[in-house]
Amino acid sequence: MVQRQFPRPHEVFDLLKFKKPVLSPKRRRLEAALTIHDLRRIAQRRTPKAAFDYTDGAAEGELSLARARQAFEDVEFSPRVLRPAQDVDTSTTILGGPSRLPFAIAPTGFTRLMQTEGEVAGAGAAGAAGIPFTLSTLGTTSIEGVKAANPHGRNWFQLYVMRDREISYELTRRAAAAGFDTLQFTVDTPVAGARLRDKRNGFSIPPQISLRTIVNAAVRPWWWFDFLTTPKLEFASLSSTGGTVGELLDSAMDPTISYADLDVIREIWPGKIVVKGVQNVEDAKQLATQGVDGIILSNHGGRQLDRAPIPFHLLPEVKREVGAHLEIGVDTGIMSGADIVAAAALGADFSLIGRAYLYGLMAGGRAGVDRTIAILEDEIVRTMKLLGASSIAELEPAHVTQLERLIPRPRP
Repeated sequence: MVQRQFPRPHEVFDLLKFKKPVLSPKRRRLEAALTIHDLRRIAQRRTPKAAFDYTDGAAEGELSLARARQAFEDVEFSPRVLRPAQDVDTSTTILGGPSRLPFAIAPTGFTRLMQTEGEVAGAGAAGAAGIPFTLSTLGTTSIEGVKAANPHGRNWFQLYVMRDREISYELTRRAAAAGFDTLQFTVDTPVAGARLRDKRNGFSIPPQISLRTIVNAAVRPWWWFDFLTTPKLEFASLSSTGGTVGELLDSAMDPTISYADLDVIREIWPGKIVVKGVQNVEDAKQLATQGVDGIILSNHGGRQLDRAPIPFHLLPEVKREVGAHLEIGVDTGIMSGADIVAAAALGADFSLIGRAYLYGLMAGGRAGVDRTIAILEDEIVRTMKLLGASSIAELEPAHVTQLERLIPRPRP
């Protein structure tokens, strides 16, 4: 027989803890986000379709992006047991400087279109977290504005070699003068990719207002309030160079870019230089002879050539071939801290997060970016503890198996 008694309030309250109400709607929705996918869903609710799709979409059939994400999902971890990892050290050295976590924020264009705090939120959050922040040539906050937002942290600059080379040279000098320590020389945009979501949405910079735009934005008045009551949306670092937004965007894509341009920028830039957009082993080997400090395996987030190589799949072979000579970064498809751990185990010196950062920005401005970083950090620490690795240096290829879905046929 079960022994029964009258309920005793003090015993009940020992078992129950009432959660304090959270009055801030922003804080409530961000605390409810437990994954980057959760932040993406919040971002989609809060952002007009054209702006959200610009972030979320990729080129043509979006196969490159889907395959890159699938590659990370097709990771099988191999944990080591009876190896205490009570205190996990996530810090590392990236391109000659410290980083508290093994990732940096990637360069993104038009960032203030997604949420008005834009790069200021990203740079401030990165500085607070002790990780590098990258400003795009097509950023909507100036080089000097990012430096002001992150005065003591590590700032990187992503460079498009523009048709008017002097513009690129001047941007390089400005970033150096502002104390940016690393330049990302981007090589995967000879022409713009076909981003079909943007075409279907009639997307443009600045946004063009149509009846469909008004209807879609009617339930998101906060976005329009921010957009209409804050400074003009423009390519901030290019605002003094002349030309319309469309002309500047077109001039950033140049199919004549070559190794000669890399040589010129290498002479101008005093800090570390990495080549972003490497997509095969042969180019990685060639760049190892060019006096650069690193490469970033990237297909531009799937936004350029659809069906491009999967950066994460390239990583092990590139590491074997050039890892002794170059630092290797990887991006495209990263949606969790476990993805970053897998990349580190297979030889990446760092990862870059782009969409994950922007989902947080759209979900809650600076606080949303802080939440993105906190989610990724929590996932990194938990994954490393479960693998039995107490530091980034202890992660090794034996921790990861890349399960195969797409097996290439032998080339003729």
